[in-house]
Amino acid sequence: MAKTILTVDDSASIRQMVSFTLKDAGYQVTEAVDGLDGLDKAKAGRFNLIFTDQNMPRMDGLTLIKQLRGLAPYAAIPILMLTTESSDAMKNQGRAAGATGWLVKPFDPQKLLEVVRKVIG
Repeated sequence: MAKTILTVDDSASIRQMVSFTLKDAGYQVTEAVDGLDGLDKAKAGRFNLIFTDQNMPRMDGLTLIKQLRGLAPYAAIPILMLTTESSDAMKNQGRAAGATGWLVKPFDPQKLLEVVRKVIG
């Protein structure tokens, strides 16, 4: 059975690029338009990996990660930030919130797949 990935980003073009890259590699992908939508979809399904942007309306990525880490099914699931934010301070906040890793946009599709394979196979 294919591994399932939730991608949370308010940019439709980023969601499409991430989804295309992951689906092409054989993963099942669910898209969410912001943190609240992502939280709802995470609660409704089971995912092997979650990608989230930081800067989104309604709920940002760090808040989403904290919310997910409070849910038993997502306590140990890899959560990767995929964002334009690249400062050490923001990365430290991400780690403190429970982010597994950090990728900076624009992303290289091959690098994205390497990271996904490393964290979920």
